[in-house]
Amino acid sequence: MPLPQEWANPVTTRSRVVLEIASELVALPDQPLRQAKVLLKSGGSKDWQLALFGSATIEGVEAVVSGDSALGMINPSTALRFALLGTAPFATPQPVRNIAVIPSLDQCVFVVKADTGLETFEDIKARRYPLKIVTRGTRNHSLQFMLEGVLRAGGISLEELRSWGGDVKYVGDFPLVTGPEIAALKRGEIEAMFEEGVDEWLPEALDAGMRALPFAEETVRALEAAGYRRALIRQADFPQLPADVLTIDFSGWPIFVHADAPDLLVRQICAALDARKHLIPWQGDGPLPVELMSRGTPAAPIDVPLHPAAERFWRECGYLP
Repeated sequence: MPLPQEWANPVTTRSRVVLEIASELVALPDQPLRQAKVLLKSGGSKDWQLALFGSATIEGVEAVVSGDSALGMINPSTALRFALLGTAPFATPQPVRNIAVIPSLDQCVFVVKADTGLETFEDIKARRYPLKIVTRGTRNHSLQFMLEGVLRAGGISLEELRSWGGDVKYVGDFPLVTGPEIAALKRGEIEAMFEEGVDEWLPEALDAGMRALPFAEETVRALEAAGYRRALIRQADFPQLPADVLTIDFSGWPIFVHADAPDLLVRQICAALDARKHLIPWQGDGPLPVELMSRGTPAAPIDVPLHPAAERFWRECGYLP
């Protein structure tokens, strides 16, 4: 029986993906210990023959590349592309390949107090505005390096921003409408925030007098050249907006392995994911749509090539043409 829709939050989805895949893999004859170490936050151990990492941060990439974990997760999909390319926050190209990408249509947004007078992201540099920015405090969260990437594309370094009297603070968790971040925003204690999950909190922010800053086309092109994906926050979806907001994408939760992962293990992971899809909640209705997760869609972009064994498996299932 599918899990209740109210369980479909990122933490539960990541946890159930690794738990359900592990449940299938540990029963296979080539897993002599019949047990797996399921890592839901951090760490790893090569003493375990099967370890699966359920993180949402770049720690998952580190665990897979080092061999501490057979499988990892990260979001957004673009973050795995940075690992493949070896661009910030990764110093060198990382040997990663996709298994599938869980659909999650999302965008980043930069909101500021309306009384700053800022109307576009580029106004920050033009006015050398001493902006105090808040973003996610979770260690190694993608928003942290994405904010730095956005600033670079706009011709701003963190050192410059701080020299103007501005700053970036890494605090809190996801800004739930009932959480402390949104409460602080409503009290006027947050001047600017860079976040994702816009469907969850942007209406509250706009109602509290915040303004969503659009990026200029030139800035977005610079971001695309660095590996980012452009996105649009539509006024049709958020009537409080005066116009559409050009920004960057935060879609997709890749499930990935090392590029040299054995074909047999990759096929076993794919089969386990397909067998347990009805037990894994996600942001939509019904079972996890595994049949859509290798095709490349706006909600589940394939920014990193599929592992060849995964591609063959999904094609044999009829999920790829």
